[in-house]
Amino acid sequence: MRTEGTTERVLRLLGLLQHRSQWTATELADELDVTPRSVRRDVERLRRLGYPVEAAPGIGGGYRLGAGTRLPPLLLDADEAAATALSLRLAAGGTVAGVGEAALRALTKLDQVLPPRLRAEVRALYDATGAVVGPHSTIDADLLVRLARACRDSVRVRFRYTARSGDERERTAEPVRMVSVGMHWYLMAFDVGRDGWRTFRLDRMSEVEASTWRFTPRDHPDPVEYVQQSVTTSPYAFVARVRLRAAAEDVRALVPATAGRVEEEADGWCVLISGGTELDWIAMHVASLGYDAEILEPPELREAAARLAQRLSRMAGTGD
Repeated sequence: MRTEGTTERVLRLLGLLQHRSQWTATELADELDVTPRSVRRDVERLRRLGYPVEAAPGIGGGYRLGAGTRLPPLLLDADEAAATALSLRLAAGGTVAGVGEAALRALTKLDQVLPPRLRAEVRALYDATGAVVGPHSTIDADLLVRLARACRDSVRVRFRYTARSGDERERTAEPVRMVSVGMHWYLMAFDVGRDGWRTFRLDRMSEVEASTWRFTPRDHPDPVEYVQQSVTTSPYAFVARVRLRAAAEDVRALVPATAGRVEEEADGWCVLISGGTELDWIAMHVASLGYDAEILEPPELREAAARLAQRLSRMAGTGD
């Protein structure tokens, strides 16, 4: 009979239960080289840890993992861990809509405990699949993980950043959180050199290094709201607020999160907030949504809408 610690044996039992849908007590005892009584004790240990091990009595009965009310830790073998990490890298990079941030959190946890050999294997597989992922997957998953750890551990990061103007400078920042908006990742951080909160687009960052300088987290605005506001309004000369006779979810389906944010209103209306460099461009895109609209601000947008209406009237042959 094999001699091993209780913890090691319980982990082996968990691996067996995850590998096959059902086992008899005798089969498990043979696999673990213990008595059926030891199997029953180890099953109870797994249950106390939160694993829903179900038992069916009689001929053909046995043990199997069921669905519980909470998710206990999973035990993955090397191939499963590599496949999971690769899938999370692809999802975090933006290839699976709506799951980027959750995938990044899971990838950060898994990457922390992966052996170096498996981490290198996952990296090689990811590089091999990059050509078929698509044009939007431009963020290196290693960069995502590095920044996620810096946010979690509250350590400063240094990097070179290319601004919208093309100007490139070295920056030092205290990272708080990364936010996925549309097909881009953004880092919300306190810019030490400029003494203020900033949003950095990850595909404009290079030579990123996490330092050993730990900082005390500052009070900060809501990261998701801050990033969306920075993306949709801050860079632009004009910020428009327009009431639309439409459900907010319908407008969100037409307006990307990188182009504007939509606020709920009563009585079947919502408010679209969007920035732009030209008022005529904003008027054209609001009109293209196809909803009744009321311009709240700026007043100059009403003049742009009037010019657009005149041009359309002349195109239709009904204008003066």
